[in-house]
Amino acid sequence: MTHYDVIRRPIVTEKAVGKKETDNTLCFEVNCDANKVQIKAAVEKLFKVKVADVRTSILEGKLRRRGRFAGYRHDWKKPTFG
Repeated sequence: MTHYDVIRRPIVTEKAVGKKETDNTLCFEVNCDANKVQIKAAVEKLFKVKVADVRTSILEGKLRRRGRFAGYRHDWKKPTFG
């Protein structure tokens, strides 16, 4: 798995931007199969920064309905860096 496969996209919400400004913490959506060591290496390589620690949480996909059809969104992993 390459570094570009590990990190999918940054999370840009009001809460994530606030954490970035106050706590120097970044939030990304990453591949669910990636572990903390792979995530840390990918962020350090791609953004040329030093990562102190990695905290991850797995978020389950929500139920979404379109009329009478129902389905679930994909599960995804969210790490935060300190």
